[in-house]
Amino acid sequence: MPAHIACPTTVLAPHKITTDEIAEDIRNHHPDHPRLRAILRVIDNCGVETRYFTQPLDAPTINGTAGVGERATRAFTDGLALAEQAARATLHRYGLQPGDITGLITTHATGWAVPNLDIHLTARLGLRPTVRRTALTTTACAGGAHALVRAVEQALLHPGSRVLVVAAEVLSTAYNHADSAIEHMIYKALFGDSGAATVVSSDPLGPGLAVEADGLFEYALPDSLTMYAGRIDSAGLHFDSTKQATGGAKRVMPAVLDWLAGRTVDVPLIHPGSKPIILDTATALGLAETDARHSLDTLAEEGNLGGVSVLRVLERTHGRPPADGDSALMVAYGPGFSVSALHGTWRN
Repeated sequence: MPAHIACPTTVLAPHKITTDEIAEDIRNHHPDHPRLRAILRVIDNCGVETRYFTQPLDAPTINGTAGVGERATRAFTDGLALAEQAARATLHRYGLQPGDITGLITTHATGWAVPNLDIHLTARLGLRPTVRRTALTTTACAGGAHALVRAVEQALLHPGSRVLVVAAEVLSTAYNHADSAIEHMIYKALFGDSGAATVVSSDPLGPGLAVEADGLFEYALPDSLTMYAGRIDSAGLHFDSTKQATGGAKRVMPAVLDWLAGRTVDVPLIHPGSKPIILDTATALGLAETDARHSLDTLAEEGNLGGVSVLRVLERTHGRPPADGDSALMVAYGPGFSVSALHGTWRN
């Protein structure tokens, strides 16, 4: 019997920021940057129109001079609030009590804290002390899909499972004017903050994705440690990447296709890391740009939400549900260049 992934609930951060506002902020802070025109042109074409931050754009922990301690504390506090909102909304949505939850898997990479989301949510939600916990703290953009992989395994291993999956990222913490390379400027416009939660269960709670044991895939691209990487210094958390990272999806999709071994994909649930990542993945699957509309819409309206992204894409897919029996592939990419993927069948 498969495990069942229910419709997620996403909570966006409260401050809506336009790309024009980001561009103006970069102009004000870097008026003499030698590549300013190129940076503004790339930002205008990055596929993101709006995104949501937990703090205003002019906050000290966004474009001010707050140090790493203040930034990390703010990011975790805000991320925990988003995670709790999403988790409570999901429990309410499915009529579940805290004691019904047998497992908790969290993903959060943008605010260092010990204990992490799993312990905090166990206390805040009133989950059982014996709940099975897994805290993913460095999977970043692959986090949502990776958490679902672990949750499906748990649901398949333990009949009767109700595994709560919670993702939260405050990527605005990496919005830092100490970083002036063109890739860092692009990330200023690309990232957004949010939280999301869903339930993976042994039996369906409603429409959603049914996944068997052979529908799980993980892959780490050899020699890719520096393609995407986090860095911490006194100024805060930074996100670095190399030129090779832009072609990462093309490089790993042959491994994904080998794993699929001819299985069809009617519904793509692609991590909206960037427009090229979405389109390179869709093209490799033999799909058109219109097939990836939920990923492109998420990117345009909310930006790259890190580990939350694929949960948001799944939620949007429920808004215009596929036909019963359609095959779906969820795929997300993370540092250095890693892949977490799930293939399953849509059940209405």
